[in-house]
Amino acid sequence: MPKQILIADDSESIREILAFSLENAGYEVLVARDGLDALRFFDGRSIDLLLTDYHMPNLNGLELIVKVRQIENYKFMPILVLTTEKQVEIIREARDSGATGWLLKPFNTEKLLQTLRKVIR
Repeated sequence: MPKQILIADDSESIREILAFSLENAGYEVLVARDGLDALRFFDGRSIDLLLTDYHMPNLNGLELIVKVRQIENYKFMPILVLTTEKQVEIIREARDSGATGWLLKPFNTEKLLQTLRKVIR
C-alpha cells in the first residue's frame, strides 16, 4: 500500500509540481490549498507525512502544525515545512511547534524524495 502524503500550500503551481513529483515516485497524494483546508483531512485516515508551506492564508504552516500535533492519531506523524524562509528563529519556532524538518524553495525533487524516504516510517 503506497504511503500517503498531504500537501498544504497556497500556491497552485507548487501543489501541482509536488503532487506530480510525489505521484510519479509512487506516493498517494492529498492536496490542500491552505492550513484550514488541510485540517479536513485529519479525520482518522492514514496520513504518513504532512508537507506544508510556512506562509499561507487562513491558517499558516506553524498554526497547522500546532493543531495537527494536538490530534492524537497524528502526534508523531512526520511534518516537513517547505518554504523560502531561511531565518534561524523561524526554523527554530517551526521545530518547537512540532516540525520534523525544513526544506527550502526552490526545491530539488531528488533531494525532496530522499528526505521523504528518511522521515516516512
